[in-house]
Amino acid sequence: MRQYFERLESRHGLDALEAKSRHSVLVGYFSLLLLLVYGGFTLQTASDSTLVPLLVRVLPLLLFLPSILGKRPRGHAWLAFVSLLYFMQGVMIATLPGQGVMGMLEVLASLVLFTGSMCYARFRSRQMQR
Repeated sequence: MRQYFERLESRHGLDALEAKSRHSVLVGYFSLLLLLVYGGFTLQTASDSTLVPLLVRVLPLLLFLPSILGKRPRGHAWLAFVSLLYFMQGVMIATLPGQGVMGMLEVLASLVLFTGSMCYARFRSRQMQR
């Protein structure tokens, strides 16, 4: 895997790879955030509950917003780990009757976020070492 990334870096350059991975982080992050807010509001209206289910779903993602805005590679590495929790949640939601599309969208968004944040953490930290 290391050799693959080194070939990729030599072929495309760190700046271009860092920009592409940053773009995928932003797309994955905000799409996952939108899906979680939509799912939280539908859960709230279906059961007449408070905003607690929405906050429980969204708050872990919002904690990483300063790291994303500050372009910190370590925060992106931790975000990659947290995105796997949303992947598992999406798989669980996809197994519910009538929720397959919503669950698969959450799985897709979390995978984009995982790959983007993992690559961004690598490329940005290597870029900072130069």
